[in-house]
Amino acid sequence: MTAEPVSASNTAPATGSRYREITDEHGRIYRVGETDQDILGHSRKFMVYLPWVAMMAISVFEYAYGSAEDTLSSAHGWSQSNTFWILSIWVFFQAGVAFPAGWLREKGIMPARRAMYVGAFMCLFGFLALSHLDNVWLAILGFGVIGGLGSGFVYATCINMVGKWYPERKGGRTGFVNGGFAYGSLPFIFIFNYAFDTSNYHRVLDMIGAYVLVVVLVCAFFFRDPPKNWWPSEVDPLAKGGNSKSEAALAKNPPAVKQYSPMEAIKTGQLPLMWLSLVLTAGVSIFGISFQVDFAKEVGFGPLVAASSMGVMAVINGVGRAVVGWMSDVWGRKPSLILVIVVLGLAQFGIIWAGDVRSEWLFLVFAFLSGFGGGAFYPMFAALTPDYFGENYNATNYGLVYSGKLVSGLFGGGLGSMVVGAWGYNGAYALAGGISMLAALVALLLRQPGRNEKAVSLT
Repeated sequence: MTAEPVSASNTAPATGSRYREITDEHGRIYRVGETDQDILGHSRKFMVYLPWVAMMAISVFEYAYGSAEDTLSSAHGWSQSNTFWILSIWVFFQAGVAFPAGWLREKGIMPARRAMYVGAFMCLFGFLALSHLDNVWLAILGFGVIGGLGSGFVYATCINMVGKWYPERKGGRTGFVNGGFAYGSLPFIFIFNYAFDTSNYHRVLDMIGAYVLVVVLVCAFFFRDPPKNWWPSEVDPLAKGGNSKSEAALAKNPPAVKQYSPMEAIKTGQLPLMWLSLVLTAGVSIFGISFQVDFAKEVGFGPLVAASSMGVMAVINGVGRAVVGWMSDVWGRKPSLILVIVVLGLAQFGIIWAGDVRSEWLFLVFAFLSGFGGGAFYPMFAALTPDYFGENYNATNYGLVYSGKLVSGLFGGGLGSMVVGAWGYNGAYALAGGISMLAALVALLLRQPGRNEKAVSLT
C-alpha cells in the first residue's frame, strides 16, 4: 500500500482545500483530506434528504397509478388493458433512461442539477397528458414516454447521488432515499380511491403535476456531485475492520477493488447476473403494484381493504428499503438481497391463500410482506453495484443494472394482464411466486470481482 505525498497539484480548485491520494493493494485510488463542508459548504446529509424528498414527489407516478386506473378508464373511455399498458410504457422509459442519464452525467453533458431540472418539467407534462388527452396513444406518449423519461432522470440522479457521497456506508442511506419512492405515494393512493372521479380528475391531475414540478426544482437547486475518487476524511479506506460502524460496514461490504468502466463491469459477468436477477424480481414487484387492488376487489374485499392493502404495500415497500439497507451494512449486502427476494416470492403464494379463504386480515399481512420484499431489493442492487464496481462509474453501471426494469415493466404489467386473463389471478400470482424464487437462485451466483472467495463470502 502506498500513499502519495501532498503536492501543489493536490489542491481542489473549487474550495482551495488540500487533499492527498492514497492507493490500496489492488491499485485503487482514494482521494482523502477534503471534508463535505470543504466541497459543499454544509453537511453531506443534505445529499441524502434532498434526493429523498424528490423521490417522494415522483413516487405518485408508479405506486399510486393503480388506484387511479378505474377513474381514468371511465373518464377517457379506455379499456383496462389500455391503462395497464400506459403504466408498462412508463416503466419501460423510466428504467430505460437510467443508463443514458448516467452516461451524460459522468461525461459532464448533463450534470445532476440539470438532469433534475429537465426531469421536473417532463414530469409535469406527463400528468397534463394523463389529464387532458383522451386518445390512448397520445396518453402513452405524454405520460408513458415523456413522463417516464422525466421521472427516470430524477430517479437515476437521486439514487446515484447517495452512493457518491456515502461510499463507506451506502446501504442504509441508499435504502432511506429509495424508500421515498414508495411511501411518498401514500396520500395519493387514498386521494385516488376516495376523492378522484370523473368530475374532478382534470383538477386533481393538474395539481399533482404542479406539485411534482415545484418539489423537484427546489431540491435540484442544491444538487452537486463530489470529486472523482472522493472518500470521507474521517474514515480510513485502508482499514480492514474496526470498532466504528463505518469500518464494520466496510468489513462486511468491502470496497470494489478498482473503478470498473461499464464495459469492464459487463466483462466480469457479474453485472449481467445482477441485471437478470433485477429483471425477474422487479417483474414480480410491478405485477403486485399493478394488480393487488383489482385482485382485492375481484375476491370481494371492500374498497377500504383494497385501498389499505395498497397503502400498506407502499408504506412497507418504502420503510423496508431503509430497514434492509441498514441491515445490509451490518449483515452484508448479498444475504440481505437474497432474503428480500425470497420473502417477495413467498408473499405471492400467501396472497393466493388469503383470497381462497376470503380472509381480509390475512390478505393485509401478505400485502405487508409483498410490499417489504417488492421494494427492498432496489436499494440492495443500488448499493451492491458500487460495492462491486466502484463509485466513479456508478451512474452508468447502475443505469445498466436498473435498465432491467424496462423488461420487467413489460411482463409485470402488460403481459401480466394477459396472464390474468388466461389463467386467472391465482395462476398469475403462482407464476409470480415461482419467478421470484428463480431470481433468488440467480442472486446466489453473485461474487465481488477481483477478491478471493473468503473475502467475497462476506458480501
